[in-house]
Amino acid sequence: MIYLNEHIEFPDPSYATEDGLLAIGGDLKVERLIEAYKRGIFPWFDKDQPILWWSPDPRFVLFPEKLIVSKSMKQFIRNADLRITFNTNFRDVISECAKIDRHGQDSSWITASMIDAYCQLHELGYAKSVEVWQDDQLVAGLYGVDLGNSVFCGESMFTKLSNASKAGFINFVQSTSYKLIDCQVYTSHLESLGAEYISRSEFISFLN
Repeated sequence: MIYLNEHIEFPDPSYATEDGLLAIGGDLKVERLIEAYKRGIFPWFDKDQPILWWSPDPRFVLFPEKLIVSKSMKQFIRNADLRITFNTNFRDVISECAKIDRHGQDSSWITASMIDAYCQLHELGYAKSVEVWQDDQLVAGLYGVDLGNSVFCGESMFTKLSNASKAGFINFVQSTSYKLIDCQVYTSHLESLGAEYISRSEFISFLN
């Protein structure tokens, strides 16, 4: 296992373990996070763990032209009376994502230090959020990282209203011009919207 120090550098992603773990340690400074995302690496760890850096192979992604919107989802979007905004409440969105109970996890991987780090990325224009509103209440949202290379690296989403996060995600994909949405790891939720696996090398080629 490779341990990081104060120098902002990462090993080649090909050194990752079978489950995608590449390195341990370092920090969540903006410069390190940007370097990580440029190389197809992201942090993911529980609050009682050191910082863990991942680069899974294969990678779960969505090509926007392959987005699947079911008839029932189209009907929900038409009838739900939702308002969707971009980048108006980033801290609220990531904070709500941190509150979600996730199956098989004792605590959220979105720690207080993680929230602060990604809010700094947002202030610099690298992290973006989608907000879904109903009656002026924030009912769903998602956030991720955009380094300006036509790839959006999705991080997390939350919902307080069934299907609202899907509605926000669909609107985001259809309203932007990304070539690839990085979903990182498999979820049935994203598979139902058309996400699929590609190799890590293919994913990194999109980043470059």
